[in-house]
Amino acid sequence: MNSLTPYAAFFMRLAVGGVFLSHGIEKFQRGVPAVAANLHGLHLPFASILAVYLIAVETVGAVCVMIGFYTRIWAAAMAVNMAAAIVLAIMPRGGTFELEGLLFAGAVTLVALGDGPLSVAVRFKKGD
Repeated sequence: MNSLTPYAAFFMRLAVGGVFLSHGIEKFQRGVPAVAANLHGLHLPFASILAVYLIAVETVGAVCVMIGFYTRIWAAAMAVNMAAAIVLAIMPRGGTFELEGLLFAGAVTLVALGDGPLSVAVRFKKGD
């Protein structure tokens, strides 16, 4: 391991969180009814609840990931979202899922790496 390895999480957090945030802002601007209608079109139950969940993960969760606060929890939620998007929305339509696949891989990587040393969470860790 080289001396820069511990900081890899920082750049991954910015990349993954930034992409999720841009998509989350777009969903927030469209509103819960529009996002729920899209989910209902995929025949998903509880579309309104899922819409609120997606908007929360892609906005609040993205900001938390970017600053390094509860990164593993939010990244796990993001990975689940991307897996569901690939299986439920993209593959049935015969689409390609390069972006979703990369976001899934990035989110799983963040679950493994955690917050990293360049994070807000470092201030709250015990024993420091």
